[in-house]
Amino acid sequence: MELMDGHVATKTSSGQGNSRHALPNDNKRRDRRDHPSDSGDASGNRETERNEQSRTSGQSRRHSIDIPSEMSRHEEEEELKYGAKHVIKLFAPVSLCMVVVVATINTVDFYSVKDMYLVYTPFHEESSETTTKVWNAAANSLILMCVIVIMTILLILLYKYRCYKTIHGWLIISSLMLLSIFSYLYLEEVLRAYDIPMDYPTLLFGMWNFGVMGMICIHWQGPLKLQQAYLIFIAALMALVFIKYLPEWTTWAVLAVISIWDLIAVLMPKGPLRILVETAQERNEQIFPALIYSSTYMYTSVTAADDSSTRTSNTSPDEHGFTRDWVDNHEERAARRRVDEPQTGGRSTTGNQANQPSAYDEEERGVKLGLGDFIFYSVLVGKASSYGDWNTTLACFVAILIGLCLTLLLLAIFQKALPALPISITFGLVFYFITKQIVTPFSDSLSNEQVFI
Repeated sequence: MELMDGHVATKTSSGQGNSRHALPNDNKRRDRRDHPSDSGDASGNRETERNEQSRTSGQSRRHSIDIPSEMSRHEEEEELKYGAKHVIKLFAPVSLCMVVVVATINTVDFYSVKDMYLVYTPFHEESSETTTKVWNAAANSLILMCVIVIMTILLILLYKYRCYKTIHGWLIISSLMLLSIFSYLYLEEVLRAYDIPMDYPTLLFGMWNFGVMGMICIHWQGPLKLQQAYLIFIAALMALVFIKYLPEWTTWAVLAVISIWDLIAVLMPKGPLRILVETAQERNEQIFPALIYSSTYMYTSVTAADDSSTRTSNTSPDEHGFTRDWVDNHEERAARRRVDEPQTGGRSTTGNQANQPSAYDEEERGVKLGLGDFIFYSVLVGKASSYGDWNTTLACFVAILIGLCLTLLLLAIFQKALPALPISITFGLVFYFITKQIVTPFSDSLSNEQVFI
């Protein structure tokens, strides 16, 4: 698009140069008719003007070619700079979600006691034999995986056939249950653990306001920070539910299986999640906000086609890592990317449409991460912390962040949707078992022998 703009500018500048030299040439023709003896000087002047004209057009052409290359280079640097700022912003919510889960596991005994199990895990690993526990965990993980695959395919079919009301109803009911029933149980256990008294009218009034505000922020419109806080809380709550109601070995098997499924669903040509992303891109639609955590949100603006048009936004650019200078330059770049109509008769047809505003939706640059990634990251760290070994917990925490760094690096290289679970979960599992089986016994033996390194 920038090359096209440069080409138009070149044509316009050369046309203006020709029009500027048209009047002197006519005057010289008249002077030549009146003074025939000056024909040699007139031809010399014409030659000089022609050389100056070609030199001027060549300079303008070189200038018009150099400007887009410089602007594209500057544009790439700005995109990397502000893109990295949003990548860094993903670490805070992921870390916060894992911290909430770890703090709850270590302070509230309710989520560490195994007294009930999910209906999808019929094998409870009650046998003392290792082989029995292994096949019980494998069977439970495969059953749960089948349920996840079926629900994912059902969601894809509903989205493909535009059953938006059904999907919204499904997501609203799920969010309502998490923000009402499970939140009430969570708050009740926290109050009991910290021995804080509270009467039921106050509790119900607080839960009502909490749930209604959460539904508004997630499914309609609300402050960005508040929406992100609700999504983080929902992810932490689901992670706590999985930790409590999944058997011991089944939890680790589910983490391994769900990483493989995420790899298949996103990277395979007919993977369900890949189909969902590609369908949303073809329709120019956004994936439902109840399923995605984003470092920014969308807003609608109306822009005129002329140069005096400005965009209006309800968001503050400085709040999301974008300065005012960047937003202004972004507007100019967006205007340059729009395809201009070819010029006819020395005038651009864009001027005829200057008073006709065109509405478009544009999403601010940012990185998106599925809520499922938050959930299973927190399940891994929370499960590791449930054994009381802080070395293992910190090792899993660092491993997940390293895996997330590598995933975001691959995202910047390949510029397409990538699964966020495989690298982080693989690193987390490897760090967990190595730390538990090697590092922790080694450090304990050093401590017993009073050897300090």
